[in-house]
Amino acid sequence: MCRLVIGVLLVSCVAGYSKETVFAFQGAQLKDVRTGDDKQSSQSELPADNPFAAPSRLALQAPAFDTIRVEHYLPAFMAGIRQQLDEIKAIASLPDAPTFENTIVAIEKSGALLTRVEQVFSNLTSSNTNEFLQKTQKEVAPLLAAHSDNIHLNRQLFKRVETLYESRESLKLTGEQQEVLRHHYEDFVRAGARLQEDQQNRVRSLNEQLSKLQTEFRDNLLAATKERSVIVDDVAELDGLSESQIAAAAEKAKERGNDGKFVLEITNTTRVPMLKSLNNRELRRRLWEASANRALGQNGGVDNRGLVLEIAQLRAERAKLLGFENHAAYKLQNQMARTPDAARKMLTDLVPGVVARVNEEADDLRAMIKELGATHELEPWDWEYFAEKVRKARFDVDEAQVKPYFEMNNVLEKGVFFTMKKLFGIEFHERNDLPVYHREVRVFDVLDADGSQIGLYYIDFFSRDAKRGGAWMSSFVRQSSLLNQKPVIVNVLNNPKPADGKPALISFDNATTMFHEMGHAVHGLFSDVTYPSVAGTATPRDFVEFPSTFEEDWAIQPDILRNYARHHESGEPIPTELLNKVIQASRFNQGFDTLEYLSAAILDLEWHTLSADEIPDDIEAFEAATLKKYGIDIAAVPPRYRTAYFAHIWGGGYSAAYYAYIWSEVLAADAFAFMKSNGGATFENGSRFRNEVLSRGSSRDPMTSYTTWRRQKPSIDALLIRRGLK
Repeated sequence: MCRLVIGVLLVSCVAGYSKETVFAFQGAQLKDVRTGDDKQSSQSELPADNPFAAPSRLALQAPAFDTIRVEHYLPAFMAGIRQQLDEIKAIASLPDAPTFENTIVAIEKSGALLTRVEQVFSNLTSSNTNEFLQKTQKEVAPLLAAHSDNIHLNRQLFKRVETLYESRESLKLTGEQQEVLRHHYEDFVRAGARLQEDQQNRVRSLNEQLSKLQTEFRDNLLAATKERSVIVDDVAELDGLSESQIAAAAEKAKERGNDGKFVLEITNTTRVPMLKSLNNRELRRRLWEASANRALGQNGGVDNRGLVLEIAQLRAERAKLLGFENHAAYKLQNQMARTPDAARKMLTDLVPGVVARVNEEADDLRAMIKELGATHELEPWDWEYFAEKVRKARFDVDEAQVKPYFEMNNVLEKGVFFTMKKLFGIEFHERNDLPVYHREVRVFDVLDADGSQIGLYYIDFFSRDAKRGGAWMSSFVRQSSLLNQKPVIVNVLNNPKPADGKPALISFDNATTMFHEMGHAVHGLFSDVTYPSVAGTATPRDFVEFPSTFEEDWAIQPDILRNYARHHESGEPIPTELLNKVIQASRFNQGFDTLEYLSAAILDLEWHTLSADEIPDDIEAFEAATLKKYGIDIAAVPPRYRTAYFAHIWGGGYSAAYYAYIWSEVLAADAFAFMKSNGGATFENGSRFRNEVLSRGSSRDPMTSYTTWRRQKPSIDALLIRRGLK
């Protein structure tokens, strides 16, 4: 249905059949699904009472979470694979000459059942997983990798696509159709459609192995995050934390069978937010080390080192088979950066100025350490703690003083939704009649300025053991006029859950994240294209973070802040003086923030520009050597993600592309500065941005969309100002 990508389609389930029953069903069809054999098991037909057998009858085809049970998933997956293979074989064997309609449009329409299942599973496996889901995912991932290969390595089908591509100038296609044809042609070539049979067989094997290893990495990381939680016996050690944070830590300990104790959880990044507040330096050290040293096999625990090396090896081998120097060259060929050298240059050009700023910041922190009567060195577990002291002294802002003004629902409704109304004229109306996958999820109708419905928006607020770290957006239904579909979008966050009866007070960083994720959401919601393969956020990695990063800056605009930054008890708006300090302080510590990101992005590129015979034996030694090579080995500022838990690149879709965040930020900063200089958050400005950028997806070249709206290419100046580096 949507453009297939080499890799893994994720699976998740909620309840139902026993493991033995489900996996017996799967085993019966394993061979045929992997090979694309025409033989079919009698179990391949999907019963009509399976919720995935037909489009959901709920509003806009929203998932029927109230009727979906575990026994529905694998039959739907298997039948979906079968259906699409049958559809693909019918297209490939057509006796008629290929046309855009009978080949490309037919491919776009194929796989409807498989897409319905995958779009539910891919979110649930990340947001609400369990042991059964993880086992199911491990079993299904290689089948789906094989399925992608069965399509893209189909020589008959590729010949039809290639014939169309070679005659594209004479086909009288629309601009969107030209882009769709190009995407499909490049997908086939990049998958290995031109390779000899023995080479294709090796690519198939590599894809299957990678799908298994990447799934194992994700599962390990979830286990490591829980494993590395820090247990505290004495509440006195938690001095500096708020009453609600202490209560939440006590509740988490109780959930895990440690009544009377306290559990401090690590987050997905190296830094842990609680480090800002904890006065106990030894506990800060324990918490930081628990985060920074996860998945390294300490004391027989979770160990991702071997997985990382094997994934890197297999990716490098696959890239060489496909005709590329390395995996990074393969990944970046169809991105905005085009080459690893271009991405690396953008990162390394920033290093000297950022390192200089980091050294200035470090001097300020050392001065604060001395001022407070301590004599210890500045260590990574000290940075955020003393940065908060400097921030408070310089701007007279204390996070504990600010948090009462950032109650989560106010941020959502009077901040994020308010801004979307100003910019785009849209409204969010909550509804309680649609089933959800977890009781904490909320659902909203999204209505356009004329009252018509654009789509549905789900939001899942709180962290939990069954959810991976970070924040993201995904689609349950992707927009497509060809398929008569409107978008159904979900944002998933990891805000700390308050103790029962307590308000959800969040940090300003978490408030900004809510704006960021809404940027992704409206990118999906405003999609207005014909073909699903180019809809919404189906854009290059180094463009997709632009609309989301652009929305972040509205979070600190005074007129918007005053509307949502209100005391959770009194309802009084944040005082003007405190508001001004919050805005000024938001640009503080940008050397640290930028360097920890650059370190991770450079580390990603360094791993993925290795050839297969250059893969090292020791991931920690390689990491240290890389940081030293680029002059970013500052012990007090480690990478945002260290190799063993870098989920974006080993378990997600950002391998060789973590640079994309700052590449996109160049666009975002330039765009925001342009809009501010032309009246700010007005409906006129928002409408042009929506029409020229957000609605287009990949129906035309992304830079064309940007320059059509902006009327010139972006410069880096606004980025340096945004990050406080100029």
